[in-house]
Amino acid sequence: MIEFFAAAAATFVGMFVAMPLFLFLVQMLGVYTVVHERQCKVYVLFGKVVAVLDQPGLHLLWFELGPIAPIVNWLGKCHVLDLRLDQEYLRSQPVNSEEGAPMGIGIWYEMFVSDPVAYLFRNADPRGSLSANVSNAAVRCLSNLRLSEMLENRHAMSHAVRNDVSTKSNEWGYQLGSVYIRKVHFRDVGMIRQIEEKVVNRLRQVTSAIRQDGANQVSVITSTAEREAAIEFAKARAIRPQIVGGTLQQVASDPDIARSMFEILETDALVEGQSEITFVPATGHPLLPNLLASQPATTASVASAAQVPPMITH
Repeated sequence: MIEFFAAAAATFVGMFVAMPLFLFLVQMLGVYTVVHERQCKVYVLFGKVVAVLDQPGLHLLWFELGPIAPIVNWLGKCHVLDLRLDQEYLRSQPVNSEEGAPMGIGIWYEMFVSDPVAYLFRNADPRGSLSANVSNAAVRCLSNLRLSEMLENRHAMSHAVRNDVSTKSNEWGYQLGSVYIRKVHFRDVGMIRQIEEKVVNRLRQVTSAIRQDGANQVSVITSTAEREAAIEFAKARAIRPQIVGGTLQQVASDPDIARSMFEILETDALVEGQSEITFVPATGHPLLPNLLASQPATTASVASAAQVPPMITH
């Protein structure tokens, strides 16, 4: 067990303490260096660039630099640059249209380091200079354009800005990639409010026109339907007497049928009238003398009442 723990401790010290320390000393002596993907190392000694390593992998500095390799990390300097593609967005760059409208341009662009030596020594702030150059190019190339072109033709504006910036940025070792005009907007708040009011008024006019046109169409359809219905009803009223007269003529040709029909019609009219009907029995019925005897009357009146024919009052 003691031997096992001693071996484990020695392995731990060797792997996590001795090995990193040894590799650090070897690197400080300039034996080797590691360059990662999209990375560049620029070695400078006494103000002079002695090596530029931009290929990823393991590099033996004694073969790359020669006899100055052991002292380049002590007396010189190693600049580590990131060669990966980077992006930036400039918001609301002030531009005036041909009509004098104050516009704002939003520019998105990509950039990467193309020349490490020029990036380090030709410009103190290449990124800031590129941003200022893009902003100035936008003002130079996009000013005095028609408002319609600014709002519609963004592809051509993006090419114009990129072509104006690329030449200058190459001198600084900072390559400009894609340039895209992402946003074009008005900067004057009063103008924005006026445009909103005009759009709202126009929408109201269009809405009212659509509603009026719909009402007119409904009126036309309604009036047409009413006219056609009135024509058909007039035709029906015109031919009704002929139809009814012809039917009555056919019925009147048979007296029995005519008499039965009129009796049915009269009875139906009495039923639909909802009037009170009093039935009086015929002469000679025993109920009638009893009713007349209950009333104080003379003999002549009783005799005359006995001779009253049967009747129906309603």
